[in-house]
Amino acid sequence: QMFAIDWLLWLILTMFLVALLAGWVDTLAGGGGLLTLPALMLAGLPPVSALATNKAQGFVGTLTASLVLALKGELQILSLWPLVLAAAIGSMLGTLVIQRVDTGFLHWGIPFLLIGVAGYFLASPQVGKHTTKPKQSEKAYGLTAVPLIGFYDGAIGPGAGSFFAVSGVLLRGQTLLQATIRAKLFNFATNVCSMAVFAAAGQVSWSIALAMMLGQFSGATLASHTMLHGGERLIKPLV
Repeated sequence: QMFAIDWLLWLILTMFLVALLAGWVDTLAGGGGLLTLPALMLAGLPPVSALATNKAQGFVGTLTASLVLALKGELQILSLWPLVLAAAIGSMLGTLVIQRVDTGFLHWGIPFLLIGVAGYFLASPQVGKHTTKPKQSEKAYGLTAVPLIGFYDGAIGPGAGSFFAVSGVLLRGQTLLQATIRAKLFNFATNVCSMAVFAAAGQVSWSIALAMMLGQFSGATLASHTMLHGGERLIKPLV
């Protein structure tokens, strides 16, 4: 019994530290789920439960970052509500689908997608440094890329923040910093909606999730201040 208690305490402390680092990385560049989701699966959680618990802890980081950036005047929440709604709808649909399909593809599919994003940034060192002419209107963007990435986030998740940021650069002509700031709000909407669907199905491991929520809050708070005080140069390397 004592061994079981020590193991649980060690597991909770480890997950707190993983979530702290992930919250910092995710706020600056997205992709924090590449740390938290494998950690949850290594802890022995089944894939769907790991996805659910990952959403339960992840929404705290994106909420914290969004609030800090909004209070600093960098994020105009009310003007983005149509895009937030599109992301939320996509996320809920993705969460419903992933509970009904085989999750074996997660082990190879997620790294493959994110390596592609990283490769694009390495091959295009100037991308996201300056605003460019948008390739899509805000409305078209909200009807295509946003709900599709939201669906991915609800179904799988890791890297969704990076995908939101990259899509803002490529399709809306934003700088990487501008796109990353907006991505925090979209990512919060997808996380919280996905978490609600998973929680309703009883898939969340709350004891682990609560420890990771505290870590996410700490990491996201630190990263939000980092982003606004010279942290822009860190975003591309972290992506």
